[in-house]
Amino acid sequence: MLEQVFSQFIQDKTIVVFISRLLINIFSLVVIVRFVYFKNYQRTDLFLTFFGINIIIFLITFLLNSVEMSMGAAFGLFAVFSMLRYRTEGIAAKDVTYIFIVIAIGLISAVSQYSFINFILIAIIWVLESGYFVEKEYSKNIIYDKIELIKPENRPALLDDLRSRTGLSIHRVEINDCDFLKDSSQLTVFYKNQRR
Repeated sequence: MLEQVFSQFIQDKTIVVFISRLLINIFSLVVIVRFVYFKNYQRTDLFLTFFGINIIIFLITFLLNSVEMSMGAAFGLFAVFSMLRYRTEGIAAKDVTYIFIVIAIGLISAVSQYSFINFILIAIIWVLESGYFVEKEYSKNIIYDKIELIKPENRPALLDDLRSRTGLSIHRVEINDCDFLKDSSQLTVFYKNQRR
């Protein structure tokens, strides 16, 4: 099977198609990861994950797309890939969304003859992340020591105290946990228009 893949790969225009689609894939990935994801979230710890998953999906899909396979083998490969899940503790929904986006870009780049689909996807993601439709809301988890202010009737005083201590324009707060022995509580504060 590998000999068939490589012999077909070298023939005709397959190498040219491969290189052009790979370049479009990498360009699309760089724009989304560097200029959309990093600009908005300032995180670099998932760059290897994004690029690694995308390139692997692209290569596997391109190679499988260039070889005729039986329907049973295709379903078997699909079953194997569906068992693979990206697992980690505490991964945010936005990070999972970006993982699906880089997988989709790899698949589209490897299979589709229409490279403009990637650019449409980039434009949609950029518009959604730009904040034109909905103002972005950021959050932080903090440990708070004034336990008496967590009462519902003291909510305005709690927000004022949090704003003065953090310097953030906090507009709402969620109480996650209270420890009355240590006089502390775990809060999630939500604010807008500021970097984390």
